[in-house]
Amino acid sequence: MISHSRRHCVVELQALPARIGQVRRIVAAQLRYWQLDPLIDRAALGVTELLSNVHVHAQPDKACVVELELLLGRLTVSVHDNDPRLPELKSADPLGTCGRGLALVEAVSEAWGARHRADSVGKVVWFSLRATPAATPPGRPLRIRTTPVRENAPPLVVATAVARPDTVTVTVTA
Repeated sequence: MISHSRRHCVVELQALPARIGQVRRIVAAQLRYWQLDPLIDRAALGVTELLSNVHVHAQPDKACVVELELLLGRLTVSVHDNDPRLPELKSADPLGTCGRGLALVEAVSEAWGARHRADSVGKVVWFSLRATPAATPPGRPLRIRTTPVRENAPPLVVATAVARPDTVTVTVTA
């Protein structure tokens, strides 16, 4: 289920690989709608990493909610799941193939965190980005209606130049 208002968007899903790609596209579309195009890549990467963590680690199920909120010039992306265990930022092995998700979220965001959900069992992992609107494209060109006016054309002047090795001759005809 997807619901949204002018500054708030909520997507409920099962954190399965096929769904993660769909949520990336939803996030990108919502940010375009809010004219926050410069944030699309970072927000999509961050939400992908958080959803991947739900897919790999969350117990007892993979049900989660992705929430986008734009408030006071700040975009906050949060993922709510039913697992009460809070994630830990680990130092990633440079040659490792996993364990980099939260480090990437930390790298692309201005702030991030995790907390237990107050309303039920589970947790919320979130990150935020400063929201700077995309540059507004230049306005559409104005269409100006013109009416052609017939005027007598000035006399046509034709100039012809002939070059010879020792002289140049110019003939002007009016």
